[in-house]
Amino acid sequence: MSEHGGRTFFGHPWGLATLFTTEMWERFSWYGLRAILATFMAASPAHQGLGLSQETAQAVVGVYGALIYLVALPGGWIADRILGARRSVLWGGFIIMLGHISMAIPVTTPFFVWLGLLLIISGTGLLKPNISVMVGRLYPEGDDGRRDAGFSLFYLGINLGAFFAPIVVGWLAADDRWHLGFGAAAVGMALGLVQYVWGRHSLRGVGERPGLRLTRRERHHFLRLALLGVAIVAIALGVWAATGTLTIDGLTVAITVIILIVPIAYFGYILLGSHDLTEDERIRMKAYIWLFVAAAVFWMIYDLAPSKLLFFVADHTDLSLFGLPIQAATTQSFNPLFIMIFVPVFAALWVRLGTRVSTPQKFAFALVMVGLSFVVMALAASLAGSGRVSVWWLVLVYLIQVFGELSLSPVGLSVTTKLAPEAFKGQMLGLWFIATSVGDAVGGQTGRLSRVLSDPAYYLVLAALAIVAGAALFMFTRKLRIMMAEHHEPAMR
Repeated sequence: MSEHGGRTFFGHPWGLATLFTTEMWERFSWYGLRAILATFMAASPAHQGLGLSQETAQAVVGVYGALIYLVALPGGWIADRILGARRSVLWGGFIIMLGHISMAIPVTTPFFVWLGLLLIISGTGLLKPNISVMVGRLYPEGDDGRRDAGFSLFYLGINLGAFFAPIVVGWLAADDRWHLGFGAAAVGMALGLVQYVWGRHSLRGVGERPGLRLTRRERHHFLRLALLGVAIVAIALGVWAATGTLTIDGLTVAITVIILIVPIAYFGYILLGSHDLTEDERIRMKAYIWLFVAAAVFWMIYDLAPSKLLFFVADHTDLSLFGLPIQAATTQSFNPLFIMIFVPVFAALWVRLGTRVSTPQKFAFALVMVGLSFVVMALAASLAGSGRVSVWWLVLVYLIQVFGELSLSPVGLSVTTKLAPEAFKGQMLGLWFIATSVGDAVGGQTGRLSRVLSDPAYYLVLAALAIVAGAALFMFTRKLRIMMAEHHEPAMR
């Protein structure tokens, strides 16, 4: 029981149970689709797939993941100014479900696949950023300890969904039953929606209204701009198609270029615009750019798991674990399993180390770890030249990568809020997620290197890039700490 006599969820407001379960099922649908998407696209039409090359499928999966993170920015704005967080989550989940249903339609035309992906991207932009906002608003001001613990439980829900989804969806999609796997993802999102609506009263009005609703004049202006934007995109694609040069590969390259332009323009806007930034704020932002680039390099390699690494598993590994047969998609469960195991370990480690290890050093360590994971992949790929290798190679790869993720992802969120200029406090977290978007988009394009490099060479090139970037961060740690105002003397000894 709570201090108000109501039900609690492990000592937290009962509304956390509603949001925990909603996010768990949404992540089930997302990671379930992610675990089979690349292999479905690369499967031949005779095996009910789209018949794309592995390089093209990798590029599509990269751009798909990149857009998921990019649309969190407009999704948060729509909640703040139009729908409110609660309705944004509801409509977002509903659109995601429609997307999975579209992909589950058992027809040979790829139209419903592309429509489904577009719907899932749009729905996730509404749901993902706003459900996290609602978690934070369940707690009163000053209750930081319980809020942090609540987010830890929420994070557990994310990883539970991410762990079970590849196992369930991968098994259902086996033997070319792709659309059955997509249908399972739709069912998962539907279950999340049902319990979200069922538990709406436990949210106690959280997210009911927009923070600053648009006026009638602003709504009309927004609608005109939105329609103009859609029209421009439609005309551009129509003209491109009319030239006969529009291809899936070309489209993924164009989207990647646009995604790369976004952070460049945004950093330029912050640093060159007139926002009354102090000199210290400008210096901290310049330091943050280097951390942003480091994060993008990290995610470029880390998020190749559902494409390049998944293809390696399917084509070159002995799919058995402890003597039991598994699906290739099942290997996508290794990552969330290790995260659940090691999150408390790393949380305790950072508390124990305190200021002796700086943020740049943690980022550098993460880059070195993700680089070493691809050194392991290069060894596995070399051995695969003479026959299938053990899937335990992938277990080791994902274990090393998780050590890197836990050194970068939560630390990055923290340092973003710390270094954000006062005028951009509410926007900087969105900018942090754009680093993942950039990494995913560029990582998808690296598949084209496979046309000129052997698999071992491909992994070694990316490994070298990450390790060199990590070494550079280690070398410039002292300077970055000074720029970030993080130059505690005990940490420099």
